[in-house]
Amino acid sequence: MKQLYSDWLVASDIDGTLNSKLRTLPEINKKTIDRFMAGGGNFALASGRPIRSLERAYRKVNPNCPAIILNGSGIYDFNKHELIWKSTVSAQGREFVKKMRKKYSHGLDRLEVGIFGLEKAYITDKGILSLGQVFFDDVPYIITDINSVPDDDWFKVIFWGNPLTIKKLKEDAEGVKDIANFMSSSIVTFEMLEKGVHKGTAVLKLAEILGIDREHTAAIGDYYNDWDMLKSVGFPACAGQAPKPIHDICKYVACHCNKGCVADLLRIIMSGKAKA
Repeated sequence: MKQLYSDWLVASDIDGTLNSKLRTLPEINKKTIDRFMAGGGNFALASGRPIRSLERAYRKVNPNCPAIILNGSGIYDFNKHELIWKSTVSAQGREFVKKMRKKYSHGLDRLEVGIFGLEKAYITDKGILSLGQVFFDDVPYIITDINSVPDDDWFKVIFWGNPLTIKKLKEDAEGVKDIANFMSSSIVTFEMLEKGVHKGTAVLKLAEILGIDREHTAAIGDYYNDWDMLKSVGFPACAGQAPKPIHDICKYVACHCNKGCVADLLRIIMSGKAKA
């Protein structure tokens, strides 16, 4: 097949986007991704997961591009088993995490804290929420003291807590937005990355590596943790079940993830109707 789509890079979120709500891959997504790549298109996964947890989803579709890992703090080539770019949490960011652990360490206000590295998660304050997530997402982890976490393996931080405590934490984060990037991923989780880092940062970095113009970058997601990625690319799209504010920032609203929203987006691009 001719290289019809070689000037396009498409990045897809996984849960609720590439996969259905039951975390299964709709067959139409697999077939259309294969068709897009056979025509020269560049397809990448963009996820908050570390490499082991992401690899299962990666091998189901075998993208022809490196993956965006850990919410954009790294780009990893699964075929070469090589990290090709990263941006980890600064010393100031690490100190903020330690300060919040002390502030919210008792009773109902207690936070659970995990630092996610390239190969595993370091759970420094464990509980049912943190251990449940690493188990459910198949993330290797260790329980350890926060001072034992290598400085260069702080790719992202997740705070878990009750909704009221997470709300208080968000207020604390408002005062330090100059040192880190924060995002909500659920009512009981709050995530932190290095300043200026998000999925969109890494998608555009990957496009730069591939020599693809921003106007030919597309991304699809389904929730607020995809917001920055969708605001960064030339052609943002979302799954049909995404919240209304996500619809409002997208140029294309695809079908529900259960029906194959990634295939829906790729068909628009392959038809030549996608315009930045």
